[in-house]
Amino acid sequence: MAVLRCRRDPCGVICLILTYFSVFYADYVVIQYVLIPAYSDSVWCTLHGSVFNLILLLLLACHSKAVFSDPGMVPLPDTAIDFSDLRSQSSRMNERGCEGWTVCSRCETYRPPRAHHCRVCQRCIRRMDHHCPWINNCVGELNQKYFIQFLFYTGEHTIHTACRNDEFLENTQKFCVKFVNTSSFPSLCLRAHYIILLVESVLFGVFVMVIFYDQLVSIITDETPIEQMRNRLMIKDRLPHHPSHTRKPKLALLREVFGRGSVFCWLLPLHSSPPSVGGITYSALPDYDV
Repeated sequence: MAVLRCRRDPCGVICLILTYFSVFYADYVVIQYVLIPAYSDSVWCTLHGSVFNLILLLLLACHSKAVFSDPGMVPLPDTAIDFSDLRSQSSRMNERGCEGWTVCSRCETYRPPRAHHCRVCQRCIRRMDHHCPWINNCVGELNQKYFIQFLFYTGEHTIHTACRNDEFLENTQKFCVKFVNTSSFPSLCLRAHYIILLVESVLFGVFVMVIFYDQLVSIITDETPIEQMRNRLMIKDRLPHHPSHTRKPKLALLREVFGRGSVFCWLLPLHSSPPSVGGITYSALPDYDV
């Protein structure tokens, strides 16, 4: 499915390439032009380099999990829905306790509560947050954890890079003094690296922090951006609306996304089962005849 999504969305492929290029470029510049010149004869070079590359490794692992993991696609039925009998079917749904289930006319399937159709993936996604081109995948019930981890480590990566910019500038000035009487090419090259690295750190840092904050707010309020927009429109149009789910404690909401294990495990891209109580449990189709 990941290969098919990449073929369908060229924008997502470009964003993936930009993501990998940016993180590897920052790693190259920091190691080659900051740590080695500044700490070549010290153990700090190995220490800083190990920490920086560990963050990079975790970033790539979380990003890969977010890209290739199933976001929570609603299985397609073996037989298409008979839309002519849809009204009677919906009445039977309510009788059997399947309130909240809706019908997707594009997928031609019944979808559970809080599932929405993604026009890029062309599938319904359980608890869909949004479609993110930077992972070329939807952010949904099953991969939101990896997406948030990717944002966290990207923020750490940009902060670590920005903290090294001052050292990079000092090394640039020292390095340029050696070539001031021979050539100006090293000076221009190093300054270009500094400017690109600074712009990349600021842009990615601000962008990631904003999305990271929105993701946390979405979790603790138990409302996806799609649900927030729908509720705002209903309030604006003065239409009666009722929450489709009960409010839960914030810690329970966080555990639904990150798992029931230790809080320290929330930082690792490990598979975690949803809580046994309060989690979303349903089959591909509700218990009624189609």
